[in-house]
Amino acid sequence: MTEAEAIRVFLVDDQELVRTGFAMIVDATDGMSVVGGAGDGESALAQLRRPENRCDVVLMDITMPGIDGIEATRRLLAEPDPPRVVMLTTFDTDDLLVEALRAGASGFLVKDAGARELVAAIRAAALGEAPISPKLMRRLVDSFILTAPAPHLGSDGTPSTDPRLDALTAREREILAAVGLGLTNSEIAARLHVAESTVKTHLGSVLRKLGLRDRVQAVILARTVRENGAE
Repeated sequence: MTEAEAIRVFLVDDQELVRTGFAMIVDATDGMSVVGGAGDGESALAQLRRPENRCDVVLMDITMPGIDGIEATRRLLAEPDPPRVVMLTTFDTDDLLVEALRAGASGFLVKDAGARELVAAIRAAALGEAPISPKLMRRLVDSFILTAPAPHLGSDGTPSTDPRLDALTAREREILAAVGLGLTNSEIAARLHVAESTVKTHLGSVLRKLGLRDRVQAVILARTVRENGAE
């Protein structure tokens, strides 16, 4: 991959050591480069409007002085052609995580994540996926289920009678149900005996038909259907 094709990353965290550590990992990874960084939301928004700081993925701390990561994400994603935002967080801020998801965050990364997890999260976000640990996903889903309307399941245990899902084909409902179980595309492909590219195509169709932004929202919908609608 050439420098022009590299995933461009912008770092936002009020702890300089965190930014420095992440920058070292990103810049040492083939196909990635750090284009800039900021210590607060206001500075990040100003810098990200500059052409030289155009990026594909922003790693954004949730809690910062002044404009925090949630408000910065909300403002950033309201602008034309925004980057993907992966929130930097801990496991002890459930309410903030839900707010961040509603603000448009694509995924979540624990701040003490290792190099491999960091690189994988950036690559996933750049591809339009939703990098998030299974443990954190479970907590997010639980938070949304508490206030979500209670739809229904079909007799086979897959989402079927919820009117939002009427437009889906049987295969698309299978894909949605599998996504709700936390399975990756490769795991779904093996489970359904289809190519991984087929899974990606069907999942893309599911997101489009249901008006969902990303995989996180698909998981929340599928699990809400399963857990609130089961008899």
